[in-house]
Amino acid sequence: MKWDGQRESDQIEDRRGGGSHDGGGRRTGLPLGGGKVGLGTVAVALIAGWIFGINPLTLLGLLGGGGESGYSAPATTPSPGAVRAPVARDEATRFVSTVLASTEDVWSGQFSQSGGSYRKPVLVLFRGSTRTACGQGEAAMGPFYCPGDQKVYLDLDFFDVMRQRLGAPGDFAQAYVIAHEVGHHVQQLAGISDKVESARRRAGEAQANALSVRLELQADCFAGIWAHDSQQARQWLDQGDVEEALNAASKIGDDTLQSQSGGPIVPENFTHGSSAQRVRWFRRGMEGGRVADCNTFEARSL
Repeated sequence: MKWDGQRESDQIEDRRGGGSHDGGGRRTGLPLGGGKVGLGTVAVALIAGWIFGINPLTLLGLLGGGGESGYSAPATTPSPGAVRAPVARDEATRFVSTVLASTEDVWSGQFSQSGGSYRKPVLVLFRGSTRTACGQGEAAMGPFYCPGDQKVYLDLDFFDVMRQRLGAPGDFAQAYVIAHEVGHHVQQLAGISDKVESARRRAGEAQANALSVRLELQADCFAGIWAHDSQQARQWLDQGDVEEALNAASKIGDDTLQSQSGGPIVPENFTHGSSAQRVRWFRRGMEGGRVADCNTFEARSL
């Protein structure tokens, strides 16, 4: 990617200076349902969160009993006088900031075409753990989006995990991950996430998982729209970049990850979609650049 020298976002919050931070808010409650959530359940959620890239707090809502006892975002109380720490200027941070800026340009344009206004998310860089409006965020979760504070959370060490453990190297693969999480922000702004979460709480486990798959595949398709529009605007892709993103989408498919874990492939347990599905929906968004093409909830076949 020819990203160096491109516009950078001012929506970066750098919490890597030390310890865990609340990012300007105090967590006042974390309802995980009426049932008990044991340490074994928490361990399963953390492991699954690291593998699948989903916030384990959402998984805990399912593992703790599902239905109406699922996770709901806690309220937050703003901390008066909160000031962001200065953002580091290392290459990795500048890369993330540049990719985030490109998502802002793409989605501002898309929302404007529909007569709307895009509200930019903040991307939080952290190490180890940090407080969020969705509870305590851990690096083991992988990158995630918290609808409670409309922020994307990223520990940059995850990019090493992608390259060394998942077999998904490349800067455009990393950019795809960021664009996917921003896709969840777009879903939140559009009211899609809330509707899906409400439906999941009323559903059984298999149906709830199926809804999660459609939500995640739509975020992949939205990432594809970003790839399409940002390339048209910036002409910044090198030969092989698209293949990097497609490879990353394939490497984090549920079937691939279940197979690598040594267990059986169980489609009913999928939460993000198969490798083929993730590639297909990212490619669909990338080829057309149209939001209308990303309606995974009406698609008869994924």
